[in-house]
Amino acid sequence: MARFTRLQVAQKMGEQGMVPLFYHANIEIAKQVLTACYRGGARLLEFTNRGDYAHEVFGELNKFCAKELPEMMMGIGSVTDAGTASLYMQLGASFIVTPVFREDIAIVCNRKKILFSPGCGTLTEIARAEEMGVEIVKLFPADTYGPGFIKGVLAPQPWTSIMPTGGVSPDYDNLKKWFDAGAYCVGMGSQLMAKKADGSFDLEKIEALTREALGHIQIIRGK
Repeated sequence: MARFTRLQVAQKMGEQGMVPLFYHANIEIAKQVLTACYRGGARLLEFTNRGDYAHEVFGELNKFCAKELPEMMMGIGSVTDAGTASLYMQLGASFIVTPVFREDIAIVCNRKKILFSPGCGTLTEIARAEEMGVEIVKLFPADTYGPGFIKGVLAPQPWTSIMPTGGVSPDYDNLKKWFDAGAYCVGMGSQLMAKKADGSFDLEKIEALTREALGHIQIIRGK
């Protein structure tokens, strides 16, 4: 069972304005990255469903959060079928993110009242997703569509909430163009998950970038 409701997750996405995302097969390293994001102020994180036994890593991370990082809302990304979505919901996922819109995933998420954020690239896909109960649609790859796409969608559909992911970075100018266009929140992966020259995660920098990005978002929004 998820520790947080669909409404709590949607509200937190809006308040925080950013969803960090990453994957690592080593549970201990993943815990360290998760903690760095938490210390930087993040209370949402999307773990990517990538690699063998990713669900086992996710399950352990979710247990770790419940004990050590109690405010962290853990979700899973890159899900492509209803069976996988159901598996992660059994492991306590508080939200499901997909690269495409699939009605079978929407159905299983609605059944358990779990927030589902699917990748959509047209007004028709967005409208259908919303008809299936989707609160926040993902725009991916966002750098291909650009901020103008969001602004264009919101003109006829001001009620739509969009999370651009892919090509979003923690610097002020990049974030400003997405939020000025009307983004509800942003998803951020490689640009946030800084690494050292040897390829290991730079935990101090990840914490600093997370704090900096969240601060930028609040300033941009005038809060």
